[in-house]
Amino acid sequence: MKELSYLNKYFYKYKWRLIPGVLFVIISNFFGVLPAKVIREAFDLVKENIDLYKLYNDFDSQAAIFSTIGKSLLYFGIIVLVLALLRGIFLFLMRQSIIVISRYIEYDLKNEIYQHYQSLDFAFFRKNNTGDLMNRATEDVNQVRNYLGPAIMYTINTVTLSVMIIYAMYDVNAKLATYALLPIPIISLLILFINKIINQRSTRIQAQLSKLSSFVQETFSGIRVIKTYVQEQNKIDEFVKESNTYRKSALDLVRVQAIFFPLIIFLVGFSTIITVYIGGIEVNNGNITAGNIAEFIVYVNQLTFPAMALAWVTSLIQRAAASQKRINEFLNTKSEITNGSLRRSLSGDIELRNVSFTYPDTGIKALDNINLTVKAGQTVAIIGKTGSGKSTLANLLMRMYDADQGDIRYDGINIKEYDYRNLRKQIGFVPQQVFLFSDTITNNIAFGLDKFTTEQIEQAAKEAAVYDNIKAFEHGFETHIGERGITLSGGQKQRVSIARALVKNPEILIFDDCLSAVDTKTEEEILHKLSRIMQNKTSIFIAHRISTIKNADHIIVLDNGKIIEEGNHETLLALNGEYAELYDKQLLQAEE
Repeated sequence: MKELSYLNKYFYKYKWRLIPGVLFVIISNFFGVLPAKVIREAFDLVKENIDLYKLYNDFDSQAAIFSTIGKSLLYFGIIVLVLALLRGIFLFLMRQSIIVISRYIEYDLKNEIYQHYQSLDFAFFRKNNTGDLMNRATEDVNQVRNYLGPAIMYTINTVTLSVMIIYAMYDVNAKLATYALLPIPIISLLILFINKIINQRSTRIQAQLSKLSSFVQETFSGIRVIKTYVQEQNKIDEFVKESNTYRKSALDLVRVQAIFFPLIIFLVGFSTIITVYIGGIEVNNGNITAGNIAEFIVYVNQLTFPAMALAWVTSLIQRAAASQKRINEFLNTKSEITNGSLRRSLSGDIELRNVSFTYPDTGIKALDNINLTVKAGQTVAIIGKTGSGKSTLANLLMRMYDADQGDIRYDGINIKEYDYRNLRKQIGFVPQQVFLFSDTITNNIAFGLDKFTTEQIEQAAKEAAVYDNIKAFEHGFETHIGERGITLSGGQKQRVSIARALVKNPEILIFDDCLSAVDTKTEEEILHKLSRIMQNKTSIFIAHRISTIKNADHIIVLDNGKIIEEGNHETLLALNGEYAELYDKQLLQAEE
């Protein structure tokens, strides 16, 4: 219950729905216990009147006695029926209260998890796979809802019904009640022992389900590669293997439950045998009536449901606790990036002072003592080999990570003092790995805007040299582009991503190798249009091709996270170093 205590705040939130639900449970159980007393009276009435009926054998009064017995039994039957109806009404109200609350809390919990995911830093998503994140917000929450609704409802129902029945039993005959309840301590010990096993196996099931979800999600995301390399059968075999592991884990839990439930039923049945035996002795001694035995048998059989429910509820609670533990692991994870409070317009000055960064999950040092000054309205280009730290630098400028050493300043103010949401809104960022949503092209371009006009979208598309491609589609800008933009070519996706950054009209533009998938002619067209847009805006170009960045005001060359050369295009060529070597190689490739 330690992990599940996290949910107490929701119970407090919905307390005025929960309290009536508890009252409905108590009232429904009150009407559930009364029929046993009615049956006792009916049983005793029949027994007494049968003796009277035999006494008046061959007399006219015998028919009157028989009629009286029949009317009395009908009367008792109607009472039992009315009590059952009243209990049913309150059971309905109970479910409408407690089960509805569980759905409200499920809604709140899913929203809390999703919002918390959104607040976590980029490093969190590097360390955790998508399938596991999804599973904790769906399947784990569903297991928790079973605790919030059915488990709590049946727990309250079981406790109140058990208390009422046990009180009623002792009220009739303490000796008979004690003997009838002898199996209860055995049931309690059994539950305590098996609880631990259920919890362990439930945790394994949820962990394996997350692994299976991650595998399926990754398979569908990479279906092109799988089909290209004809690896469908290998993936099917891997899926079968993971499914078999999940099945084995699930069956391990089912086996425990398969032993648990029949054993509970046996112990309750054993209690009935004791009731009949001891009850017979008590009747013979004149301590109770035969009707009391019938009453006790009803009570013992009514305890069958609480006993069964106890076993089932225990399983639900253990599985919910295992799931809530997994949810809490993420909910208790805090972003390593502490948000600042400064909200102001940027003029575009950027300064990096002795910036170093090492990826915490891999230990790879991506940047080492970087110093760079970018004046407002200036265009700075960053070039280097793969793995030299270019994209890492872009992520630091967007504050996706915080530098290990040194600091980054915008307009002379440390980046950590800014509200990073406000900061990012003023930066147009085009990532190296383009991600488009399964939506219309219009909504993908306007993704960073709260309000927009058709003219804004079309103008951004023209500036990104993708307008003609979009208009050629049957539905134009309202074309749905499929998951991850699968219906567009690589170059089209990059240009839509550029349009998404430009439509914001930001003060700072960061292009992370965003022209790698377009041909040279399209690249020249985009750069020509961007040169007009970038006037009086601070722009940072990250690229592999020198043709993309040769007109930049300042160029830095990165290698293994260090700046090895810097200057403009002509200055770097004159150095005859790494930049000149890259230029010569690319020139030769272009001529070939």
